[in-house]
Amino acid sequence: MTTGAVDTTRELAAFLRARRERLDPDDFGLPARRRARRTPGLRREEVAELAGVSTEYVVRLEQARGLRPSVEVLEALSRALRLAPDERAYLFDLAQQRPAHGSRPVAVAPPELVRLLADLSPLPAMVRNHRNDILAWNPEMARVIVDYGEVPVRQRNGIWLFLFHPEVRERYADRDERLRECIADLRATWAAHPDDEELAERIDEFVSGSAEFAAMWADRDVRVHGSGAKTILHPEVGRFTVDFEALVPVQHPDHYVVIYRAADPVSRAALHQLCGGAGR
Repeated sequence: MTTGAVDTTRELAAFLRARRERLDPDDFGLPARRRARRTPGLRREEVAELAGVSTEYVVRLEQARGLRPSVEVLEALSRALRLAPDERAYLFDLAQQRPAHGSRPVAVAPPELVRLLADLSPLPAMVRNHRNDILAWNPEMARVIVDYGEVPVRQRNGIWLFLFHPEVRERYADRDERLRECIADLRATWAAHPDDEELAERIDEFVSGSAEFAAMWADRDVRVHGSGAKTILHPEVGRFTVDFEALVPVQHPDHYVVIYRAADPVSRAALHQLCGGAGR
C-alpha cells in the first residue's frame, strides 16, 4: 500500500464510499426496501436522493470517473452524508474547491516563534509544521516528552515518535486515542497540501513501517484537533494530564505553536516539579 502525492479523484471516490457505508439507514427515515441489504450503509441511490443529484452522478463519483463536483453539489453531498465540519473541509479540498495551501519548505522555525517559546516558559511549548515536524521547543517541553535535540532530525516528527521512539511510545496513557487523533489530523493536512511530495513520502513511510498506522489510515477518519487533553506517564513524576492548544500564527500559517498547561491540581504539582511554575 502506497500513498504518493494525493490522487484527489480516487481519494474523493474512496472517501464518499467510506462515509456512505458508515451511515445507518434507520437514521434517515427512508422507506423500507423489499430485499435485504447486502452492503453496509446507504445505497448510492439513497445518497443521490438525499443530495438531489442523479444516481448515475454518484456512481461516477465513486468510480473516480473524472468528475469535479461544483460547490453546490459538494454542499448537498456534505448534508446527505452528514459530514462533520472537518470532513466537509476535506471533501472540498479533494474536489479542489478551496484555495490550496502552498507547499513551500518550512523546515526551520521562524526566529520570532523561537523567541516566543522562550517567553512562554515555564509552560511547555513547541513549534511544528503542517507535516508534524518538530522545529523548535523550549526546555520544559523536552522535559515533559523527550529531549528532541538528541533525536535525529529526520525522526524529529510527532507521528514518527509516536510510532517508533521507545520512550515516546510509553509516554502516553491514552496512546491509541492520541495516535488516532494525529492520523485524522494528518489526513486533513494531506488533502490540503496535495502537491507536498515530502508529506506524501512521509505517509508512505508510516504506512509501510507500521501496521497500526496503516490500519488507522485506512479508516479515513478526518478531524482537526486544535485543542484537547493528553495523559502523560512520566518516569520522574508519574501520571498527569495536560490540556494543549495548537495556535496558528497569522504570518506563518503552516506553523503551529503547541502549548501545554496542567489540567488539574495533581497535574499542576507534577508540572511544577518538572518545569517550575508550569501549572500557572
